[in-house]
Formats: sequence, structure tokens, C-alpha cells
Amino acid sequence: MTHTVLPAQLGSRHSALRSTLLSVTVVLCAPFLLSSCSSDSAESPRHTSTSTSSVAPAYSLPSEAKPVDETPAQLRQRVARLMMVGVRGFDDALWALEQGVGGIFISSNTDPTLLTQPGRDIAALREKIHRPFDVSIDFEGGRVLRHGQILGYYQAPQVMAETMSPEQVRGLAYDMGKSLASHGITVNFAPVVDLDGAGLDIIGDRAFSDDDPAVAVKYATAFATGMKDAGVMPVFKHFPGHGRASGDTHTGAVQSPPLVQLEELDLLPYGKVLADSDCGVMIGHMIVPELSDNAPASQSAAVYELLRSGRYPGGVPFDGIIYTDDLSGMKAITNYYPIEQAVLGALQAGANQALWISTQGLDSAIEQVAAAIESQRYPRTMFEKQFAQVERHLAKNS
Repeated sequence: MTHTVLPAQLGSRHSALRSTLLSVTVVLCAPFLLSSCSSDSAESPRHTSTSTSSVAPAYSLPSEAKPVDETPAQLRQRVARLMMVGVRGFDDALWALEQGVGGIFISSNTDPTLLTQPGRDIAALREKIHRPFDVSIDFEGGRVLRHGQILGYYQAPQVMAETMSPEQVRGLAYDMGKSLASHGITVNFAPVVDLDGAGLDIIGDRAFSDDDPAVAVKYATAFATGMKDAGVMPVFKHFPGHGRASGDTHTGAVQSPPLVQLEELDLLPYGKVLADSDCGVMIGHMIVPELSDNAPASQSAAVYELLRSGRYPGGVPFDGIIYTDDLSGMKAITNYYPIEQAVLGALQAGANQALWISTQGLDSAIEQVAAAIESQRYPRTMFEKQFAQVERHLAKNS
């Protein structure tokens, strides 16, 4: 079904959602246009590195309490930890990390020398930034496979499921993960758990199955296990289900089936694949009737609470890291929200990592989120829980 959302309509509905957040208790433990988080077309500005964060004191695990005598600069650094940005190359990445971001994203527009050139690669960044950080990528296999000339080429998930056993897929994913890890990558935005029920090009052969949750579970679990065996954290996507949506969130507003229909099919794999919380989940930008109050899922507190609580058929509580899909290159978001509002809205809703594909808007997003914390529009207790969860994850994963 085609669903059109007018900007004013979306804004008013979403404002209503935002206004309830102060009274909601949120429970947290914590290349190609077709990729899950890309248009990869945004240009990043040039930056001059002036921050002194590269000589920060030794890293220690956080508490969930506000630091005593926290300065505005310290709050900015901590706010940035809940953000992950795409980078063009070494200098862009260094600047973003000096601002405090929790991770960088390797897009198809990233200079490949960031993966290969000694002294200007990920290892060199780690030598300059004295704290853990993530390096993420979309590396599903098939058409969503960044920098294959360096990292290797692998078949699409649909082909994997049709031609290989789950154990073989686990071995293949291990090989993929070892290639990623050897180039400094710690997080892979894969596998896709969506069922290709609507025949959408945006999903298609990225899905392990068209309509069988058991097949999706079997192969997605095998893929994720292989990644973890190799030391790379897998991220399941796109919760709560993109496969039967009305279109492509890269091109505009998209509606999923109503929640009751998602519960009958699209949500069924998640309880199984999330039994092991040593993984992440990516929230899509679909509008979910009966759940997201006409806002994209990535901006909806109800969607994050559904994932956290496991209150769907076969669901289990999830306490891992939750990522948004790309907030700057997908029109389901950019037609209605400037990047700063999209980032703040995602964090207020419950995301741990607001993801976008360039460093444009990073300064202003940090400022807007920090201001929202100071004014309690973004509750301090909620921020501290999200921050502590991200820091614990980074200490373990990076």
C-alpha cells in the first residue's frame, strides 16, 4: 500500500510523541544506494584538528551517574559518544574521533587507503585516540559489499541460503569477518533478518528467505556466529521488519504492515537471533501502524521499547546496542528532519548510536543534544544509561 506523509503531518505527530518522553520511563541496559545505511553521496567538509582529546587520560569504565563538576566541553565529548559518522578518509576520521564520536562508518565513498596505508589507517587512528571506538561497515555479501577490492567479494545472502548449509555459511562469514577485523573493522551492519515478502528491490537477494522465518533464523544465526568467531560484532537489521514495507526508505516515507501483521511474520526471527545479546540491532525508518505514531521507527520510543522488552511473539528482552539506520542519506528521514533533529529524536527515543554517513552536522548535532540534556528535554538519567552502555560495549568490542 502506498502511504504518503506530509511534512506538517509528520512533524505534528512526532512532536506529540516527543512531548511524552519526559514522562516515559525507558528501560535500557543499555556500494550502493541499496545498502541499509547509505546513499554515500554526501560530501564532508574539511576540518582542522585542534582538539586535545588524543591525549586524554587513561580510559575507565563509566557509572550511570552524572560526573561531578562536568564542564560543557566534557559533556560534548560524552554526547558525541552516542554518534557514529561516515568518514571520507584519515583526516576526517581523526577530526570526528577527536570530537568524541563512538565510532566511524566506512562507506563506499571512504578513501580506501584508510584501510590499507600504514600511518594513515585504522591502526594509526587508534594510536592517536587513546580510548576505544568502533569502526563499522555494511558487508552483507552480494550487492551490499563495500571495498570488495580490498576486503573480498562474497555471494549474496539469498545465494548463500540456496547453495550452502548453515555450517558453511558460518565458515564463510568467519572468512568475511577475519578480512574485516584484519583491516581494523569491529562492527558489521549485517545480517539482514528481513523476509523479502513484498519483492522489494531494496531487500531482494539481501534476505535469506522470502517468507520462511525458520530459514531466516537458521542462516542469519550462522552468519552472525561466524562474524563473532572472527571478532566482529554483527548487527541484525532492519527492526521491526522492512521486507513487506510499502517501498524504499531511501526514496521517501514508507509504511510497514500494521504491528499485528508484523507479529505474525516479520518479527518472528528476532526472538531467536537475539537469544545471544552479544550483537547489535539496527532500527529502520519505516512508519509502523499501531506502534510508531506516524513517526519513522528510528524516531519512535514505542519501537525501541518493543525491542528492549521483547514483548512480541517469541521475543526476548534485548540489552545490546541499538543503532539507527542512516539519518542523513535516506529520504524517509531527510524529507522531514534536519540531521540535528533526527539525531536528537533517535536518542530521545532510545537509540544508543545515531548513525549518519558523513561528518556534516556533527558539531551542531552535538550542541543540540547537549542543550537538550541541560534543559531536561532529553532526560539526564536516560542519557547516562545510554552512555554507560555504549562505553561498556566499546571497552569490550574495540
